[in-house]
Amino acid sequence: MRYPTYARFSNPVGAGSLWFDNLVTADGVPVAYDPQARAFIPMPPFYANREVIGCNWIAPKHGEFCRACAMTALAPDPAISDAIPNWAQTEAAKRWVIDNLGRWHWFRPEDPGAPPVFHMLAEGGTPVPMGHVGGVVTISVAEADAVLRTTRKEALDEPYRTMIGHMRHEIAHMLWWRLSLRKDFLDDFREMFGDEREDYPAALQRHYENGPPVDWQTRFLSTYASSHPHEDWAETTSHLLHLTDITDSFVSSGMTSPVLPDDHNWDAYAEPDSERLIHIAASLVAGVNHVNRSMGLSDLYPFVLSEVALRKLAFVHDWLRRGAQGL
Repeated sequence: MRYPTYARFSNPVGAGSLWFDNLVTADGVPVAYDPQARAFIPMPPFYANREVIGCNWIAPKHGEFCRACAMTALAPDPAISDAIPNWAQTEAAKRWVIDNLGRWHWFRPEDPGAPPVFHMLAEGGTPVPMGHVGGVVTISVAEADAVLRTTRKEALDEPYRTMIGHMRHEIAHMLWWRLSLRKDFLDDFREMFGDEREDYPAALQRHYENGPPVDWQTRFLSTYASSHPHEDWAETTSHLLHLTDITDSFVSSGMTSPVLPDDHNWDAYAEPDSERLIHIAASLVAGVNHVNRSMGLSDLYPFVLSEVALRKLAFVHDWLRRGAQGL
């Protein structure tokens, strides 16, 4: 089945198209997104979060939470400045990533495993450390603020930092937790990434004190990935999601490239050949990076893919495509 892609969805009540975050059509008709059908429907059951944070997903019944909002166990304190608008942007990023993963059946009704639980926290005078423990993903909604995020990006010397990036990274830790219940995964993981039983706090302290190894670019996608096998997995997984969705969005926007398959129904998320998918994605981002430079902007994807990183990306792709349903 060829699913709709993120650039355009059919308008259920008239002419024109809709985009992933739309709440109304161009004519002002209220619509909402059905993540199971991956389509918009008119006059669906709405609920309070639609008004509070602009969530456009359907609810099972009027007044109930949608599938994505139901994953949020802790919402930010509304008394903290900008908590609600920051939360709205954070939930929008979460919906995007959850729907990405749904293309591989993660966290949909057919997924037999546990979905992630989110703690969405606002920052008062104390920063919120983001992370994952036992299926619970903690996110600082303050990072939705562009100024704060840029400040931290520069302080940490990171080439890329976005809320969608945070979501992909932290959910990646949760995906590892799900997959680690399989012994065949752990054996393969340790062969590819190393032994995750290495002392995690000590590894991070060593990383922050000494920095990455001199040859990190030949083995890792980022300096942070070199700190510990857990972080290598999370960084590699988030990059696999970046590259797959960049490719999917490129195709669905109607753009063309000689590197794309001739099949007009080609779907990046349905591609079983990891090497083919990553080759196409890498070729596309090189071109899009060049377009960004023409406007004096930073590269869309400012990373170099080494041979070792390519093998890790292929490993993650294989496991994400078959892992949700235990194949």
